[in-house]
Amino acid sequence: MSLQRAYVLLAGLYSLLPVIGIVAVFSGGGTPLAMAYLFFGALGVVGLWGYVLKRSVMSQRMWRPLAGVFVVGSVVQLVIMLTMPVSGVLLTWMLTSSIFAMLLAVLLYHYGNRDQPLWATDEERSTAQRLATMLETKATVTAVHRELGHENSVNVAKVGSAYHARITRRSENGQETFERRFRHPETLVFFVEKFASVTPQEFTSSDATS
Repeated sequence: MSLQRAYVLLAGLYSLLPVIGIVAVFSGGGTPLAMAYLFFGALGVVGLWGYVLKRSVMSQRMWRPLAGVFVVGSVVQLVIMLTMPVSGVLLTWMLTSSIFAMLLAVLLYHYGNRDQPLWATDEERSTAQRLATMLETKATVTAVHRELGHENSVNVAKVGSAYHARITRRSENGQETFERRFRHPETLVFFVEKFASVTPQEFTSSDATS
């Protein structure tokens, strides 16, 4: 069995859990926290399918905080189960959710990593592909963005399998320089547009120099 097939089966299993929970609620086996379990569980399953299928779902910024919610919730529930008497129904809900939430939290944490092509826009992917091609024949690629009162320059190089960006921002108040490394060029394109205002058009135009 391939790893991808195993992930699909895992996502299918997790998809059944909210359904089983809904059936339990309508069968009288719910708890006061049942709706919270079902809501966060269904949301986590959506993210899990996005991770398995390598598709962007909702906002990238929400998945790591959600993974944190699962971890904190699981720890709190385990402490409650070990230190306080709970009913059989509540114990079942807590134990089940804690066990399944920990693995889901790990996968959602990885899914929320911004340095992945799946979070890039079509324009960022197109620019990243052209940039990667340019770096196959050039040691560095430089792009400059100028506006009234300030200038931003970006030097990009491929070091091993990583993409290295050095950004210099100059203004009347002085100059600052910082560097970042990325596994994927799509993330680099997003980063330099956000922090240096260098658009994809500027990055791969004929003005870009080596």
